[in-house]
Amino acid sequence: MTTYRQRLKDLIKRHEALITRKNTVDATWDGGVFERFVNPVVTAEHAPLTWRFDFDQKRNPHLLERLGVGAAFNPGAIEIDGKILLMVRVEGADRKSFFAVAESKNGIDNFRFWDEPVVLPETKDPATNVYDMRLVKHADGWIYGIFCAERKDPKAPKGDTSSATATAGIARSRDLVTWERLPDLKTRSQQRNVCLHPEFVNGKYMLYTRPQDGFIDTGSGGGIGWALIDSMEKAVVGDEAIMDPKIYHTMKEVKNGQGGAPLRTKDGWLHVAHGVRGCAAGLRYTTYAFLSDLKEPWKVTHRPSGHLIAPRGDERIGDVSNVIFTNGLVQRKDGTVLIYYASSDTRSHVARTTVDKLLDYVKNTPEDPYRTYECVQQRIELIRRNRKVLGGDDPRKLLKKLK
Repeated sequence: MTTYRQRLKDLIKRHEALITRKNTVDATWDGGVFERFVNPVVTAEHAPLTWRFDFDQKRNPHLLERLGVGAAFNPGAIEIDGKILLMVRVEGADRKSFFAVAESKNGIDNFRFWDEPVVLPETKDPATNVYDMRLVKHADGWIYGIFCAERKDPKAPKGDTSSATATAGIARSRDLVTWERLPDLKTRSQQRNVCLHPEFVNGKYMLYTRPQDGFIDTGSGGGIGWALIDSMEKAVVGDEAIMDPKIYHTMKEVKNGQGGAPLRTKDGWLHVAHGVRGCAAGLRYTTYAFLSDLKEPWKVTHRPSGHLIAPRGDERIGDVSNVIFTNGLVQRKDGTVLIYYASSDTRSHVARTTVDKLLDYVKNTPEDPYRTYECVQQRIELIRRNRKVLGGDDPRKLLKKLK
């Protein structure tokens, strides 16, 4: 029978091996736009042992897990002093989510959680659950975290224990350790996906929103909206307009929302968002990219057709299957872009690309013409252009020419 000491030794050994495991590029994937990696970057098993086990031998002689962790996903992301910091949504076995910072030097592997989870101050109307924080270092000097604050719907009929409301919670920090909680965003509709633009626009703060009529269903709302507000300390959305609408029979026909804050590039603001469509298995979440104008960020200039990242292989399996969701990306000094995404509401991954590749992708990928006939014409045009380049239909001919 395993002794307390032996079990403790095995737990520490396995945990350290997981954290220090080198991550390698997935050689079976070659879409060209980005690189996938073999392993997730953060999982429930990455949570420190001290968060889960009571190490007092008298209280816990069998060394049982006392406070389980079921998932670690939907991370916000930021780079500070050359280190990548993820604001991970950690979900306990009790279904309550909390925020915790995981740190890595290269942003690809060796992510290690800080000693304790984030202590997020409550408002006068405490939320039951909080999740999916988008981290933004704003031009005003603060790091803002905007997240979903979920509460039981006060209008729910007696006996209804599932109806909820969603508002955008707002907090700010200088170091991701000490947080100041600001009043929740006031809007006309429920908001689960709100992100702050990193710069002032016309002297105001700009928010990317996703208005919806209910907690799950967008109803008459939907699409990525935008609004200008005067203050983050008393954030109130007045006029709100849709800049990227949901569209029938696309990967964003049910709903869509901004991921992390867009990246400033020479050609415009580079956005990575999520889109949702219905299918026989329920809702399918993927990510997509688009470009907007530098001076007027609400004006979309390029909309490449289709998804950017979709669930693949084991990514399809988890607590909420067939889901890829992103709310964090980082642009490094060398032009590398790290897109952090979660699969099936369970674990966190990274996709690596460059600003140049993403700009090539969003500017030169054709837009969706929205009808099968026109999509076929797009593909035939590509085939015929390639036939001229190749002198036929066999890409191996081009390989011979290059030799």
